[in-house]
Amino acid sequence: MKFLVAFRKEFLENWRTYRFLIVFSVLVIFGILSPLTAKFMPEIFKMVAGAEQFAALIPEPSVKDAVDQYIKNISQFALIIGILISMGSVVQEKERGTAAMILVKPLPRGAFLLAKLMVLLAVFAASLVFAGTFAYYYTLYLFEPMPVLPWLALNGLLLIYTMVYVALTIFFSTVSRSQALAGGLSLATLAVLGIVGSIPTLRNFVPANLIDWAAALMQQADLSAWPALWISMGIILVAITGSWLVLRSQEL
Repeated sequence: MKFLVAFRKEFLENWRTYRFLIVFSVLVIFGILSPLTAKFMPEIFKMVAGAEQFAALIPEPSVKDAVDQYIKNISQFALIIGILISMGSVVQEKERGTAAMILVKPLPRGAFLLAKLMVLLAVFAASLVFAGTFAYYYTLYLFEPMPVLPWLALNGLLLIYTMVYVALTIFFSTVSRSQALAGGLSLATLAVLGIVGSIPTLRNFVPANLIDWAAALMQQADLSAWPALWISMGIILVAITGSWLVLRSQEL
């Protein structure tokens, strides 16, 4: 019951501050633009003065181009937005004093943090449903049908990839004294994991490998990233547990 109260509070806050609308709008827009960009990029080059020569170098657009464009856009922008809207999730409430008011009701600190994660999960999941639906429709219209189940799995992997950094940002927001520091630590972690992922022997164990798996699903390639999936889920669990342990020892 207390979790539901915290969830409702977080959901209303995200709704009133237009975070839900921002996430939804950005992801849906890029869901629509991805197949359109893939289809009409050669025509765009032909319309740009001096760039006509490059249009001939672009191969005939295909479903693969639309999918690759979608994965690139959604993974990048969902990640950026996830960090931006999560970096103040805890530290901002501590600065305003609202965390102390809420947690003396009493609301368990674990429920307080879990509600934040679950609301953001719901926001990104709902946004990806619509973004994926529009992208699928326009790809179907401009190119050809795609297999539905791999497409659903692709979007599920993009969601998990995004939630890894949302959970990490919530953790950094718990331990930090400012939103900027929380966001900076998240970006630093992203950079570190990017470096780790550039090592061939470690690539299979970092969240970024979920993106490779997502692309392979639509190409029906013999590639999976189960270690990266389990590690990603573990990072989310450890980040939220760590947030709870830190917040439990903090004086608000």
